Amino acid sequence: MKDKTRQGLEMKNTDEREIESIIKKTEEEKEAGEAKRSLAYMELYRFLRSQIISGAFPYGSKIPSKRLLASDRGVSVITVQHALALLEDEGFLLAKERSGYYVSYQANEFLTSKKRKQKQNPSVQTAFQTDARQLVHTTAQSADQNEISKPGKTEEIGNSTYYNEEEEFPFPTYARTVRRVLSERQEAIFQKSDNQGSIELRTAIALYLERARNMQVNADQIVIGSGAEYLYGLISILIGPGKTIAVEDPSYQKIRRVYKTHGLKIEPLRMGVEGILSGELRHSHADAMHVTPFHSYPTEISATVSKKMEYLSWARKRGALLVEDDYDSEFSMLGKSEDTLFSMEPEKTVIYLNTFSRTISPSVRIGYMILPRQRTVECLDRIGFYSCTVPVLDQYVLAELIKQGDFERHLNRVRRKRRREKALEKQ
Repeated sequence: MKDKTRQGLEMKNTDEREIESIIKKTEEEKEAGEAKRSLAYMELYRFLRSQIISGAFPYGSKIPSKRLLASDRGVSVITVQHALALLEDEGFLLAKERSGYYVSYQANEFLTSKKRKQKQNPSVQTAFQTDARQLVHTTAQSADQNEISKPGKTEEIGNSTYYNEEEEFPFPTYARTVRRVLSERQEAIFQKSDNQGSIELRTAIALYLERARNMQVNADQIVIGSGAEYLYGLISILIGPGKTIAVEDPSYQKIRRVYKTHGLKIEPLRMGVEGILSGELRHSHADAMHVTPFHSYPTEISATVSKKMEYLSWARKRGALLVEDDYDSEFSMLGKSEDTLFSMEPEKTVIYLNTFSRTISPSVRIGYMILPRQRTVECLDRIGFYSCTVPVLDQYVLAELIKQGDFERHLNRVRRKRRREKALEKQ
């Protein structure tokens, strides 16, 4: 009887593995097809991006027409359209109806309004009527962000967007991974992890960030913690009591509450359509600044590349620290991942912060922060004695999901879903 039961369990496990293998193969074929289709427009995107940054296309200048670009580069008009849309989403270009695309990227930071007008091409001045200095008027500024919700489908989770149950990580995959980790790790799950988190999870995260987010980090720079709020507390220690931290206004209320509880002074900086207003940055005397460059909550504003460079310039000039809260950016519908502040300046200015509450489930209380390369030893001297607050089993499971590719397949599924929904909305 026991032999039959054992045989039945083995057959069931074999069937599950075969099904899982088929699902993975299908997903990999879809991803390979998408990668091949995206190669052409990503190549054009990189070419135009480099031309804009180098000044070959200066601020305010018009980009050649889609048909001319298609002819010159030997690609389809649709390919050109995809590349231009990506550059527009990142803030390099501004589309003007019935006129074309104009360069909105500026290399020089903290320009006064007078200098902006002098540098701007007069023929396209009307294309830039929506100035970053325009304030964002939102009733959410005076509302309690903890009570904001979209009925029926979503609820407020985290600090920058709405949580959607339809985009949860697939439970069967998670359950299979838990069983596999328990079977393979056994008593090892009872052993305490390193204070920064298990080396398996930190290594998996580092490799994922390198291939998916263009972020070159070492496992030693990563600190694992039970969600963003816990990590805010560690960051407060790094900044120091009595210091001032600037935050976006409006912003997620818990950010302010955690920092204030740890003895920091709060300086709210008003938001414009591209991010924090330049005038607010010029007059700020904060020791650090907490920003959410992608889909800031509750405004859902994403900082343009020029604004990101302005943040970095502000921090360098003041010797201040930037806390980059990158919640939700993995689900960006762009053909590539958003450029992070950390990838633009990984040495000493930016502490990068992210969690898996959005990408897997709010119940998965795992977050991580990445310390600047040149400040890692200094930072760990101040916070490295704290024990990791995430259970070892949860760390091993997440590491396995990342290493086996299940995490990235889930991200790709959600991105495809969102792109389909967006396409249907335009019809």
